[in-house]
Amino acid sequence: MIKIATIAGSDASGGAGLEADLKTFEEYGLYGMAAVTVIATMDPDAGWGHQVFPVKEEVLRAQMETIFKGVGVAAAKSGMLGTFYAVEVTREYIEGYGIRNYVLDPVMVCKGAGEALNPELNASLAEKLLPLAAVVTPNLFEAAQLSGLDTVSTPARMREAARIIADKGARTVFVKGGAKLAEQNPSGTDAALDIFFDGTSFEVLESPLIKTGWTHGAGCTTAAAITAGLARGLSIHDAVALAKRFITESLSRSFPLNKWVGPGNPGGWRQEFR
Repeated sequence: MIKIATIAGSDASGGAGLEADLKTFEEYGLYGMAAVTVIATMDPDAGWGHQVFPVKEEVLRAQMETIFKGVGVAAAKSGMLGTFYAVEVTREYIEGYGIRNYVLDPVMVCKGAGEALNPELNASLAEKLLPLAAVVTPNLFEAAQLSGLDTVSTPARMREAARIIADKGARTVFVKGGAKLAEQNPSGTDAALDIFFDGTSFEVLESPLIKTGWTHGAGCTTAAAITAGLARGLSIHDAVALAKRFITESLSRSFPLNKWVGPGNPGGWRQEFR
């Protein structure tokens, strides 16, 4: 049994965060473990407004000891870290245990938010974790934050951001355009377009654009699928390509969880390819 870990926030609604990661790991036939960094809740009496509760450093460290020292992993990913000490503890264990198959999903906002949770924290994340990442998976907002560009809203800017991020240390960069890119370029295409950069050359990955409002957890799921592919021995390129297929099938079977939000369905590809 291949073992894999996520270092991420817990989404009480179950659609994103480590809950989405563990569901994805299961679909890849892996044994998933989780270190909880923060707990995210949503208030149904306040329009599904988010609150984030960080886990204490000693609790996070105890979880990391359990996973990395006590069990061991073939690959790991991180999502929402939420605190400076979570960034540092993640760096310590990924580097200390020589985890080459590390995927950095640089979660900077809860879905629906428009500003970075903490710009200084994001700078720390870039400095300490980008050089350890086999793949970093920013969306358009996160790509702008990591690269220092004002905005990233076109394929050309996605390429520019990816090159800058790679120059900061990441081995490869997967910039997710998806539905957001299509929204910002309405006269463009009905394809969900992402860009993969291996440090030398760019590749455009396209799939049919799934026109759904139920996309909660899509970024987490994509990064988890890449991590799972690496754990199973795929090359970085092939892990990214398979993850693209995985998230397309997941979103094609997305559903409303309530009147505010809805997730993809990580079991979508079983329904498509069984």
